Amino acid sequence: MRKTVPAVTLAAFMLSGVGATPAAAVGGLLPHPGPDGLVWVEESIGDGGVVSGGASEQLPTVLTVACEGGGSVGVTMHSRDAEVAAFTVDCPAGGIGVNSATMDPGVVRSGSFTVGVDASAQTLRWALTVTQPE
Repeated sequence: MRKTVPAVTLAAFMLSGVGATPAAAVGGLLPHPGPDGLVWVEESIGDGGVVSGGASEQLPTVLTVACEGGGSVGVTMHSRDAEVAAFTVDCPAGGIGVNSATMDPGVVRSGSFTVGVDASAQTLRWALTVTQPE
């Protein structure tokens, strides 16, 4: 059974790179993750990422990133100073690119984690979710 974690623990903080600013809301790249969601970055532009808490090592973890704008984003996820996921998402100029990583229970350790997004251009628009489906 999944234990409820206080909302304060689940709060995510944006890590903005130089020149990263929130994008204007013009249609979502990824839907809200619902009750399985630990983090939802509705949208951002350029380099950035998140720091969050509330992960459980008893559940699988899914990191999904979507982007658009012509180029690519490199994505890395760390849990307790260990890299647990790394992938690239192609960001088409006229559409949306999506990629994800699914980690087995125990790969993401209980507590905090970080996700970094390295954009090939500071004009790329991206969104991400981290979920732990039961």
